[in-house]
Amino acid sequence: MPADATAEHIEKACASMLALKDNCLHPATQKPYIKSLTGGKDNSPEGRQNGIQYAFVVEFASTEDRDYYVHNDQAHKDFVGTALPIVENAIVVDYSF
Repeated sequence: MPADATAEHIEKACASMLALKDNCLHPATQKPYIKSLTGGKDNSPEGRQNGIQYAFVVEFASTEDRDYYVHNDQAHKDFVGTALPIVENAIVVDYSF
């Protein structure tokens, strides 16, 4: 986190990220489409975080929903715009089974 990121900024960004589960609406149904969204502050004792202090996992029903979230969802775009100033480093991993 940047040195000027206050605890209030960080708390607000985390709450806004978690709120995306309800705020991101499917373009066809206008209903929330994120299956689950969890996250929080790192508490691992292993010391292998490489500077990452917070983690979030967003689960989608399909790659189409994921792609809409990444490329088109206005709620997600708005979140990124407000959170970006306090994020120094981010890692994004997409996976499927």
